[in-house]
Amino acid sequence: MRILLLGEYSNVHATLAVGLRAKGHDVTVVSNGDFWKNYPRDIDVSRRPGKTGGLALLYKIKHLLPQLRGYDVVQLINPLFFELKAQRLFSIYHNLREHNDKLFLGAFGMDWYWVTGCRQRKHLRYSDFNIGDTLRDDPSAQREIDDWCGTDKERLNRQIAEDCDGIVAGLYEYWSCYAPLFPEKTTFIPFPIICQPPPPKLTPIPERVKVFIGINRSRSAYKGTDIMLKEAQRVAMEHPETMQLEVAESVPFAQYQAMLDGSDVLLDQLYSYTPSMNTLLAMSKGIICVGGGEPENYEILNETTCRPIINVTPEAGSVRRALKELIAHREDIPLMKRESQEYVYRHHEVSKVTEHYLRFWNEKGRNR
Repeated sequence: MRILLLGEYSNVHATLAVGLRAKGHDVTVVSNGDFWKNYPRDIDVSRRPGKTGGLALLYKIKHLLPQLRGYDVVQLINPLFFELKAQRLFSIYHNLREHNDKLFLGAFGMDWYWVTGCRQRKHLRYSDFNIGDTLRDDPSAQREIDDWCGTDKERLNRQIAEDCDGIVAGLYEYWSCYAPLFPEKTTFIPFPIICQPPPPKLTPIPERVKVFIGINRSRSAYKGTDIMLKEAQRVAMEHPETMQLEVAESVPFAQYQAMLDGSDVLLDQLYSYTPSMNTLLAMSKGIICVGGGEPENYEILNETTCRPIINVTPEAGSVRRALKELIAHREDIPLMKRESQEYVYRHHEVSKVTEHYLRFWNEKGRNR
């Protein structure tokens, strides 16, 4: 098949392309590399700052559109699949729809269905937009609400969701927002990770646990990594002989990977039920996740035995208690590292995930 992957979040499309090409498919990835993360792509559509940057990008995409025709499958990473205002994307979407066979929407991150699902249904015990029945009203959450609700972004998201052939959710949380509304065309497919089976030998027990946290300056409060960092800093100060903390702040993907290597523990996403792409990549390297590992995460994967994630919640002190427990029982770390690798290999290995995608894309007829 000829497959066009438009846009990027945390290396999802670039990794999926590796799996698809290994199976003989012709794949083109068009993206901006997910901004400063600079993930691989075949055609770069990065935007320069300012209004002139937007006009230059629009001009480039208009001339690029003839090359984006004749594909069997087009998948959008998000309703905002190019770095343009939503009002500019309606006509581009219709052009893609008209000149390609099947088109799919990715539910991989921020969009209107995620915002309204969390705020109106409150079906998650906690999320980026609610803690129980209490709505989050901090500036970072409010900024997303204002951006997506009652705007062109909302209209674009709803139009694409209703019109497309299928919707692929990469996390339980996103699936839970789309599936009740589009049960016939929404599926959950785990994120793809390039990984190997776990090695036969366990690693040694660390004398000093190396804890790593990555901070995105613009989204730290929204994702809760500001709280996780403070908690980790407190534990590191109290137990300098058994814990070492390393912080990476808004660095490109290659640098992030280099800094992550050699860590024992990764802190990531306080408000999440599930591990993200960065977390899964870390787990594939034998790094223990302290973050999202709620029962729903394992249930949607039908996983009953391998549950290695140390789940934490927005409750005060949850991260601190988890870290203290971990460094107090360092003898458990080698097995937990092995189980982290096993978990990713079972559910996220790129070849297995690619098969999920191919089955879903093939079974969905063109929605006209």
